[in-house]
Amino acid sequence: MKRQRLVPLLLLLPFLFLLAVFLLGLCSGLVQSFGIVPPLGLTEPTLRYYQELFCSDELWRSLGYSLYLSVVSSVLAVIGGVLLCSALVLSGKAKGRNKMVGMLQLPIMLPHVVVALFAMNLLSQSGLLARLLYALGMISGQESFPDLLFDQAGVGIILSYLWKEIPFVAFFVVTLMAAVNENLGEAARNLGASPIQAFFRVTLPLCMPAIKNAFLIVLAFSFGAYELPFLLGPTTPKALPVAAYLEYISPDLKNRPRAMAMNSIVLFISLGMAWLYYCLFQQKMIRLQGGKSDEE
Repeated sequence: MKRQRLVPLLLLLPFLFLLAVFLLGLCSGLVQSFGIVPPLGLTEPTLRYYQELFCSDELWRSLGYSLYLSVVSSVLAVIGGVLLCSALVLSGKAKGRNKMVGMLQLPIMLPHVVVALFAMNLLSQSGLLARLLYALGMISGQESFPDLLFDQAGVGIILSYLWKEIPFVAFFVVTLMAAVNENLGEAARNLGASPIQAFFRVTLPLCMPAIKNAFLIVLAFSFGAYELPFLLGPTTPKALPVAAYLEYISPDLKNRPRAMAMNSIVLFISLGMAWLYYCLFQQKMIRLQGGKSDEE
């Protein structure tokens, strides 16, 4: 019996070790953001770095740019993911839907660095798309192709996020949507509703909690990610994670607390998004439990 009790604990040890290392690094970063870095001779806690950041226009520009990229890409990803789910569900072909769901896993698994390289080869003024349009005579020269990369509008960053986030939203929602459509949607169709009416009045509203959860997940992830804004973003303004990374690798090591303060701001905003996701999940569970108790 003792051995059986020890087996789950032993299986949890790798996870607990990684969690401890993560929490240790997180606490170390928070401590450094308050100006405590003993190897640099900084031993007295201070709020100076936070005060400097909140009084800096650079921080607000970076924060606004990060929020712009994450909100726009997340909204478009949810719209695209829901439309893709709708096409898969309304097609009514389970085999074809399962194959498509399997294909959706490929862009999800690719790292952002690889996606950035794809974007450079495809969307730059010397990329494949510009050369194709020039060969077809649709543009007078490759320099006439719109500058989609390294621009302040962040078009290349947003398109790269969409390439990964639309499949994620679809993969997150399609199973639930198909199950709801096959049960309650079929009941609505039996009562005289058309397939489109049943989908938009029954299936889609019941899937909204899952869609909201998917939106918050991609929002938090795109807000905290730095690879795509770093590789495809403009010189100014920089996304907040990029600005924090550049401060961290600065030759002047005394910039380290400022970088950690930026990271802490990203962390607190991401935790706020995670808390909102948790609240929505709890509301969903309460509604489900209430529905079960009513049935009983």
